[in-house]
Amino acid sequence: MSNLVVYAIVKTGGRQEKVSVGDQFLTNRLAGATGDTVELPAVLLVDGDKVTSSAAELAKVKVTAKIVGEERGPKIRILHYKNKTGYRRHQGHRQDLTRLEVTGIK
Repeated sequence: MSNLVVYAIVKTGGRQEKVSVGDQFLTNRLAGATGDTVELPAVLLVDGDKVTSSAAELAKVKVTAKIVGEERGPKIRILHYKNKTGYRRHQGHRQDLTRLEVTGIK
C-alpha cells in the first residue's frame, strides 16, 4: 500500500461515513471524553492507486479519530392523534451525537 491515502469508508453508529484525514463528522454518541482517541473499523479504503475491500487487508488498516465534542441533533416533534376521540399526545426527541475528527488512516 502506498502512503497516500485519499479516503476510507468507516462504519460507526450504525452508518457508513466517507472520511479522509482532517475531516469532521457527526455520529451517534460514543463513550469517552473530549480529546480521547477512538479507532473506527474500515469497510473500504481508497488510496491513490487502488481500492481495497478485502477483509484480510482491511484488518491491517487503522482509522483513528479524536473526539472533538458532544452535541445534540435537531428536535423531532412526534404527534399521536386519534380521530373523533380527543386523544392527542405530543412527544419530542433530540438525538445525542458525538463530533469526531479523523487524525490518521494507516
